[in-house]
Amino acid sequence: MKILKVEFENINSLKGFHQIDFSQEPFLTNSLFAITGPTGSGKSSILDVISLALFNHVPRLGKITKNEIQSKGAILTRNQKNSMARVTYECNNGIYSSQWTIEINRNGNLNDYEMEIHDHHSGKLLDLKKSMVPNKNEELIGLNYDQFIKAVLLAQGEFAQFLKAKKEERGELLEKITGTGIYRQLGIKAFEKNKEANREIQEQQNEIRVIQNDLLEDEIIDQHEADLKLKASQCETHQKEIEKFKKAIQLKDDIETQEKEILKQKQIETTATEELKKFDAEHGFPLKQHEKVQAEADQLRAWNQLRNNLKDARETKEKISTAKKANLEQQSKLLKQSSDLVGESVTAESISEKLNSFREKVLGLQETRKNKLNSYTAKKDQLLSELRDTGINFNEQDLQGSLAMLTSELENSEKKKTAISQDLKIESAADLNELQQKTRSGIKTAREAANAFLNIENLNSELQNTRKELEKDEKIFEQLPEKIKDKKTVSESLRLQLQNAEQKKELELMKASLEDLRKKLKDGEACPLCGSEHHPYAHELDLQDNDLEKEISELKARSQSADKELHQLEAEFSSLQKRRNDLQEKLQKLQQEQEKSRAAFSNNYKQFENIDSRKEIELVAEQLEARLEAISELENQVKKSRAIKNSIPLAKELKDIVSHGKALKKELDAIYTGNNIQNDVQQISNTWIKLRENFSHYQERAGENEKQISDLANQISKTEQHLEQFVANTDFENIEGAWKALMPEAEASKLRHEKQQISKLIDDSRASIKLLYEQLERLKKLGSETEKEKLLKQLEERNTLFTSLSNECKELERKLKNQQERLKRMKDLQEQIAEKEKQTKRWRLLNELIGDSKGKQFNDFAQDLTLSQLLKLANLRLQDLNDRYLIDKPVPEEDDGLVAIDEHMGGQRRSVKTLSGGETFILSLSMALALSDLASKNVEINSLFIDEGFGTLDPETLDQTLDTLEKLQAESSKTIGIISHVDSLKERISTQIKLTRNGQGYSSLKIT
Repeated sequence: MKILKVEFENINSLKGFHQIDFSQEPFLTNSLFAITGPTGSGKSSILDVISLALFNHVPRLGKITKNEIQSKGAILTRNQKNSMARVTYECNNGIYSSQWTIEINRNGNLNDYEMEIHDHHSGKLLDLKKSMVPNKNEELIGLNYDQFIKAVLLAQGEFAQFLKAKKEERGELLEKITGTGIYRQLGIKAFEKNKEANREIQEQQNEIRVIQNDLLEDEIIDQHEADLKLKASQCETHQKEIEKFKKAIQLKDDIETQEKEILKQKQIETTATEELKKFDAEHGFPLKQHEKVQAEADQLRAWNQLRNNLKDARETKEKISTAKKANLEQQSKLLKQSSDLVGESVTAESISEKLNSFREKVLGLQETRKNKLNSYTAKKDQLLSELRDTGINFNEQDLQGSLAMLTSELENSEKKKTAISQDLKIESAADLNELQQKTRSGIKTAREAANAFLNIENLNSELQNTRKELEKDEKIFEQLPEKIKDKKTVSESLRLQLQNAEQKKELELMKASLEDLRKKLKDGEACPLCGSEHHPYAHELDLQDNDLEKEISELKARSQSADKELHQLEAEFSSLQKRRNDLQEKLQKLQQEQEKSRAAFSNNYKQFENIDSRKEIELVAEQLEARLEAISELENQVKKSRAIKNSIPLAKELKDIVSHGKALKKELDAIYTGNNIQNDVQQISNTWIKLRENFSHYQERAGENEKQISDLANQISKTEQHLEQFVANTDFENIEGAWKALMPEAEASKLRHEKQQISKLIDDSRASIKLLYEQLERLKKLGSETEKEKLLKQLEERNTLFTSLSNECKELERKLKNQQERLKRMKDLQEQIAEKEKQTKRWRLLNELIGDSKGKQFNDFAQDLTLSQLLKLANLRLQDLNDRYLIDKPVPEEDDGLVAIDEHMGGQRRSVKTLSGGETFILSLSMALALSDLASKNVEINSLFIDEGFGTLDPETLDQTLDTLEKLQAESSKTIGIISHVDSLKERISTQIKLTRNGQGYSSLKIT
């Protein structure tokens, strides 16, 4: 794994965006670099960026959350709205960029952080939730957070302390450095597990002792069992007597109940008999009459339905007649409305034709008026367009007054035009254009000549001063070497080429001004320069100066490069030599510029050759500008006069259109004042058609109704003939009487059912009375002669005695049951203790092997193994760095400190405390690298950072240390960063990431 690039924005004191690209210079050729800066400038923040972007962890804070940032003011730079950390790294799976961001929202609250991974091969983001990003980085790199910190950030300073520590202190330091505190926790856990298991067994044994104390003796148990058997027999005898008394009392109660029920049934019979009499009085006769007509019920119902249908048909006839009358009235009103609209008489036969004719007439007038309005708008827009640039306000509400105003404005414009033309001595528009172009060209030439003249004056003054300085120093300067002369020749050549290119550019710019004039030419109009009316190249000669600009840029770059080389050579000479060369070069340039400026002035401004001062040229320019203003005013008056002449006919046409439009409106208002003739005519036509259709429908329904009335009358007549024969054989006066006697079947059925229920109730009560008397006689024969009160008293006495005996039995049963439960509980506990002693055997053995209350026993054993592995890896690293020493654990006859084996002294063993500072650093560095190897396992780490630890080294040891680091970097091709503020180290390492704090507490980053 190798870190390729670190990017971050607003991290701690490092405000703004910063980037460290290890794949570019100077890191590409100098993989050993230093991160320097004063305390608090943000050196360690760069390492924070790496772990934050990969794992959302910072070594000094742990896992980062929104609340962590808010409560501790960490990560996000003060007064900033967002923060970002991004690391690009290369691993076996490819190149990836992992990014962490957080920002403050529009409400001033901190949003939660976001994380993402970008795959450089596919160019896409991995589909991951932010919580999955650290795990994905762990999978890609092959290291988790703790391993990554140990493998990339070398704890050299901690190992320097570790080398000279005593055994106990060394174990604590090794536990801290390697993060192997788990072994101490395992030792404590084994101790606690064994302690917990023993505590549970002891509690159960205590419970057994308590149960044993509560157990009853066997003699007492036997006595309880005998007493229980006797009292249970007595309870059974009393229970039988109680049941006997209960039955006798129940018989007494049953006799009383039967006597009460007999009285109740008799009352029911009496009430039902009275209800039957009442029913016959109210409903007997109507129900009897209903039964008489039941045979002809269907005919009577049919007869009544026919009568109702006939009545409905006659009512419908009346409604149809009323509707026909209303329809005719509506038709009459609609014909009158149509006559009012078209202005002439309208009949039912002519209504459609006259409405359509009237609509076409109105539409024709409206279309004519609309065309006039459109014509008015077009003419008005044309007129306003003509007057837009004249400053004249045209009032369309007063056309006559506006015409008079235009005529007056035309006279004034013509007078001004004539006066200016006479002053300028211009006879035609062509003369005006030619004079305008010549005047503008003259102004431009005069201004350029004034600037050129000023430049010549400045050059003369500077040239005189330079010559005086050069004459003063010429006597003491020697001729420059040939090499410098050659370089100057090259520089001069490039400078001349650049001047030529710039002159060419100026020429192109002058041509461009002519191109602007050419683009304004129009076919059919004379050119002010040549007089031609045909301009075939007016739009084909666009200025193409991209290549020229590129050439000037390249020449400037080449000239600057040549000057730089020349200055580098001249830097080797003394200040006097440099001064002489500078003056000569300056004099040469001034002379060339002077000659060039004079030649250019003579060639470009011959008309000013005899002028002695720049003010005279500027006066000429001012006179020309005054003349150009007069030309511009004349041009404006010409345009204004032309616009007014074009506007007057348009104003007259507007006046005529308004007059005709008013006449049309008057004609239209005379025949129609509505808003929409189409809708008005259509509405009347639709209403007329609907009325006619409805009238035809009423006619048809009237015929059908007459036939229905006739048919119903015939059916009624036939039905009455049959019913009159039936009525003649009954006591009913007529058919109507028979019909009234006929009840609705539901009502008749209800009355029948009601009578049946009353009759049934009477029969049922009489049967119940008979049965109750029979049952009462049987109960009296079975009952006792003893009174009920005496029976109740005897029952109470037996219940009291039974309850007492029953409670005594329950108490004896409780004691016997408790005895059995205690025995069972004691047996269960003994079995559980035996089983737990089997289960806790492993904890007991584990506690004997590794357990103690502080975890020291197993931790010492594990740290001894870790130390052996670490020393093995450290010695492998030492062979690459320095072949003199090996590190070993102390043997029994030595003290408890680590031992350095001096291979150059025949394997002599000596305490590491006797080593020099440089030797100690080499050994501690090898230990740090070994820890990196141990943490990274099978992952190749090509990016390492070594934190502080150089401040106490003397110069010689520091040199030796840096030699060692350079050797390490060269042999392993790793990128190694050293974090330090030691000045001598900064001077030794050329590639540096420098951090500087400003007065506001922010830091800036610079890579050199």
